[in-house]
Amino acid sequence: MIVYLNGHYLPESEARVSVLDRGFLFGDGVYEVVPAYGGRLFRLEQHLDRLDRSLAAVRIMPPLDRAGWTRMLTELLARNPGGDRSVYLQVTRGAARRDHAFPEDASPTVFAMVNPLQPGDPALLETGVAAVTMPDTRWARCDIKAITLLANILARQQAVEAGATEAILVRAGRAIEGAASNLFVVGDGVIVTPPKDQSLLPGITRDLVVELAEAHNVPLMETPVTEADLRAAEEIWLTSSTKEILPVTRLDDRPVGDGRPGPVWARMMKLYQDYKQQLREGRV
Repeated sequence: MIVYLNGHYLPESEARVSVLDRGFLFGDGVYEVVPAYGGRLFRLEQHLDRLDRSLAAVRIMPPLDRAGWTRMLTELLARNPGGDRSVYLQVTRGAARRDHAFPEDASPTVFAMVNPLQPGDPALLETGVAAVTMPDTRWARCDIKAITLLANILARQQAVEAGATEAILVRAGRAIEGAASNLFVVGDGVIVTPPKDQSLLPGITRDLVVELAEAHNVPLMETPVTEADLRAAEEIWLTSSTKEILPVTRLDDRPVGDGRPGPVWARMMKLYQDYKQQLREGRV
């Protein structure tokens, strides 16, 4: 695999980052994950918009401009040919002597790599997955796509140990999002997803689902989801760049709805797959 590191394309085995890098010492950095279908990057402008917001929020000057990011990511894909893939992009504040205060002379470290993007398991899409609820113990700026993910990792591991695929995080009586996904519920045939604020990550896939629902007259509301709403939902979905739209059919060992992926999910999943095919054909 060829990776990108600070202006160079090189084999993964040759890539080296300083042990003084603040990403390693402090988790001082941000990241993006951009899928690519048919060699075309999925909603790249929206991903770069979010990257810009994350960099501004943590006060790291963008190492590349919009055209530079696009050239680099496109070239990296070309150097790693294959089927559907995802590009992981990380920017840290750079290497400097360990001090909590920002260093004055550090240059950002930019790293990117490409991984195969595996299609969803047909069995999981047929049966749905299990999720568990747990308290949201993360910090107050979950809208920043920061590399400091320990709380998310612990929540996801607790879910795995409980035999579930994902943890749905609850704060002050509200269901916020998954440990690595956005949340949708369906009640009375209406899709509901929490509004974007600092408590959750503004997902690119989440936004596309909202756009597709609006474009095809599928009722949708962006409004807080209470824990009671979550437990009474007819359908629950989790969305992310790698999960796409994943139906949850068991929550805390109880069935969601009739225990099978629901009809609203099936409709939205078809619209999403149609969008991906249009992207492969260069029509979006």
